[in-house]
This record gives sequence, C-alpha cells and structure tokens, in this order.
Amino acid sequence: MFDKRKTGNFIIDRRRELGMTQRQLADKLSISFQSVSKWENGIAYPSISILYNLAIALDVTVDEILLGSKKETEGQLYRISGIDASYEKKLKREIAKCLETNDFRLLNRVDATASLYDIEFPEIRDLVLVLKSDGLGAKQKLAAEYGFTESICYDLINRLVNDIVIMGAKPLAVLDTIICGKAEISTIKNLVKAMSEACKLNECSLVGGKTLIQPSIVNSGNYILTSSAMGIVERTKIIDGSTIEKGDSVLAIVSNGLHTNGYSLIHSLLEKKPSMQEDKINGLSFIEQIMKPHISYYAALKDLLDQDVIHGMAHITGGGIEYNLNQIVPEGLCAIIDLSQIRVLDIFKYIHINGNINDNEMLHIFNCGVGVILVVAPVHKEYVINYIKNFYACYEIGLIMDKGNSKVTFKGRINWL
Repeated sequence: MFDKRKTGNFIIDRRRELGMTQRQLADKLSISFQSVSKWENGIAYPSISILYNLAIALDVTVDEILLGSKKETEGQLYRISGIDASYEKKLKREIAKCLETNDFRLLNRVDATASLYDIEFPEIRDLVLVLKSDGLGAKQKLAAEYGFTESICYDLINRLVNDIVIMGAKPLAVLDTIICGKAEISTIKNLVKAMSEACKLNECSLVGGKTLIQPSIVNSGNYILTSSAMGIVERTKIIDGSTIEKGDSVLAIVSNGLHTNGYSLIHSLLEKKPSMQEDKINGLSFIEQIMKPHISYYAALKDLLDQDVIHGMAHITGGGIEYNLNQIVPEGLCAIIDLSQIRVLDIFKYIHINGNINDNEMLHIFNCGVGVILVVAPVHKEYVINYIKNFYACYEIGLIMDKGNSKVTFKGRINWL
C-alpha cells in the first residue's frame, strides 16, 4: 500500500536537496504550486500523467516517489546516512576558499581546531570584549521553503552585528555553525560564502566555524544556522543606557520590514491563508517583503560611537519597542513613546489587517517600522538625525521623563491607514 504522507515527505526532502522552492518545481512541471503543496502535505498523489516528469525533475525514479524512499544498496548505506569522509574533506576545502581573508589578526588557518585571533589594540587603553550568539528561528524555515537560502545568512550576521554595535562596540570576528542532515557541498559553500560576504560588509571576518552532519536529527535538505560574534569597545565608551538623563530625546531609525522577528505568526497566517504569499505590497509579493534581509546599522552608527553623542541604543527585535527599550532605561526614568509618530511600513499594515492582529500584539511581536532606537541629549538631536539620514530615515518618537508606572510608556495610537 502506498502512503501519501511518506510520498509527500520524500518530495519535500528531494526538492530541498536540489535547492528548489515549491514554485520552482511547479514551474518545471507547468503546474500550480498549490498542486505541489498538496502532494507535500499528503493530501493528494501526483497524477499518472505527471509522475514521469516529476521523477526527472527530482532526479529519482517513479518507484522511489511512490514508495517514498530512495533505493539503497548495502554499500551505499553509510554514505547515504550523510557521513562520508572523502566528501567531508572536499567540503572543508570548499569552505576554506570562502573563508580566505586578509585580516592580519587571524593567526592560523581556517581549518585549525580552533581560531586564533589577535585582540591587541594599543590605541584602546581598557579593552572590553563584547560577545553574542544567535540563531534565526522560524524565518529560516520559511527561507528554506521559499528559496531564500543565501539571503538568510545576511539576516544572521546583520542581527548579530547590530546587537554588538548598540553596546558601542566594533565587530571583529564571527564563528558559524551549520547543522544539516546531509552535507551538500554546493549549498554549504554558498551558505559560508554568503556569511563571509555579510561579515566583510560589516568590516569583520568570518574566521571559522563548524558543519555538523546530523542525519538522525535534521532532515536531508534542511539546515540550521547559528553564529557567535566578538566585538571590542573601550570601557569608557560602552553604551549601556547608564548615561540617559531626563529630557533626552528618543529617536527611531527605520527598519526595512520584519527583520528577524514575528515569523512563527507569519507561518501560521500562511497556513491559514496560503493565497497571501502572492499578494503584492509596494510592487513586491508578500513573501518577498517578509524575506528582506535584516538591516545592519553598523555603517550608519560606527562614526558616532566615539563622539559621546549617544546615551543609549536599543535594537528592536523580539518583544518589540517596549521590551528592548526597557533594557536600557535607568531606574527612576521613563521613556514616553508617542505611537502616532511611528512611521509604520505598509507590510505591517497588511499583516495587521489580514491577520486581524490587535495593536498590542503588533507592538509586542513586530518592530512596526523601527529598527533601532537611539537616546540622545537634546543638544545633539538634530546633529544625530541629520547624520543618520545619510544612511536611513531617522526621526523623533519620544522623550525621557521622570519615572511613571514603568520604564516605557506609550501615548497616542499607531496610524494603520
């Protein structure tokens, strides 16, 4: 007896192994992507008329599709499990090419047991290391499903760098970890290359990392990415909110969309309303809008870090404005945020309306158009706004006042029109 679910899972795994989205497979077969989705969800079998072309597209046999598994010979079992010593050596050689760097601080080769990095900076009198690790969660799942495998690497690096920069630090080095069910050389090479390029854009280096082949844990064709970053800052230049004062201005630097938060909710919405993925917002499909890579704000902020004009910075990620701003406002003070001043992006208006999500949830789950918040003295407000505008829109959304009922208080309402 054939098993629709087993066949569906086989099609999913094989499609992802080949780096295809549902749309790309559907286009190869001249059918709707909804048909591919039905197969993969175990709702229907491919028709007899389409099976042969599907087998060619997936580079398998018709029998393998119907049985939902690859035919294996005894000699192939160990290799197919995802662990092949010769294959792994080739993979390491390809990765090493992607990690080539002129960074003189990297003291050993990239395939060494561990990376040696020189952190001597004579110009910094009291050096402090800033360390951060992170992953991508549900956005990565959507990236694999819709073919944004490489752009997700920029999300990962840019988010890490932002979390370091808001402490006043310069990013130096990044280590990555890739967990996969099968070590596909071309895909892993592209992942490492994209992460390396993202690091270079942020004036730091991808100095090494680890590829873990775990076929019993991760399905073939799936990849889990995490990274750790190191930066440095002089102790007297640390920006942690401790110098925030009553009367300071609260400024917003715009985001370009969801960045890396809220994707569990997005995944749920797409399951309920799959037609959303084709809806157009400002000329881009819904999927293209939500998969825009997380902005890096390093270029816009780096020259301000030594000028003593910023009292505090908050990177607006999970928990939204209130949670992240709450981390830097000192006891005894309160940030009054005027929601009516926030320039809400159209993608958030679309999600608010089509997802029937109330204001509180939107503010808690999403950045709603605010990527980073800066707290500055009034005397520096115009200078900082005009400087940031060379890179991104920046505007005032609030004021630091005496303590209220909490460290962050909202007034007004977001304009969703």
